[in-house]
Amino acid sequence: MSSTQTLADARPILVRPSRDDDVEAMLAIYRHHIRHGVEDGVEDSGAPEPDDLRDRRKNLRSRRFPHIVATQEGVVVGYAYVVLFRKRPAYRFTVKHSIYVRQDRLGRGVGGLLMQAVIDACAAAGFRQMIGYIDADNAPSLGLHQKFGFVRVGLLPGVAYRYGRWADTVMVQRALGPGTTTAPTASASGKRSS
Repeated sequence: MSSTQTLADARPILVRPSRDDDVEAMLAIYRHHIRHGVEDGVEDSGAPEPDDLRDRRKNLRSRRFPHIVATQEGVVVGYAYVVLFRKRPAYRFTVKHSIYVRQDRLGRGVGGLLMQAVIDACAAAGFRQMIGYIDADNAPSLGLHQKFGFVRVGLLPGVAYRYGRWADTVMVQRALGPGTTTAPTASASGKRSS
């Protein structure tokens, strides 16, 4: 699942499966976005530790869920992964994705490369729908999702509180592969469905 593409700054970006030695860089990207998503003084006690992320990526990869990174000149500049949308068996063909890009690489195509890679990997694995949740104020992310065929399917008003105000979250969705046009013949984990 490795691919290389050169973007506007002429330095190639490699998208590949994540490795244990990527964990610290992924955590730095994650912590930056979480830290800047709320005002100072709000503690995030749920931030994963390196061992937590290593275990999570090992678990996801053992279940054939993509957990990928984008690197530029050997440096991790973004990462993406999916989890099941819901844990109940009826939802086994639907995933929820997350994409994080290093702050100094935003707007340079890294998110698009990760998005395409995670869509392709999930479609190849037999998933049929992909869900995303986006801060309603994040116009670049909303635009990226629209570019990749996601449509707005819901609005969660006032579910986040930051910087002294309530913020909305937009729910987006897109079909993968044949979507809902045909019944699945096998589960996304490769087992036959009934």
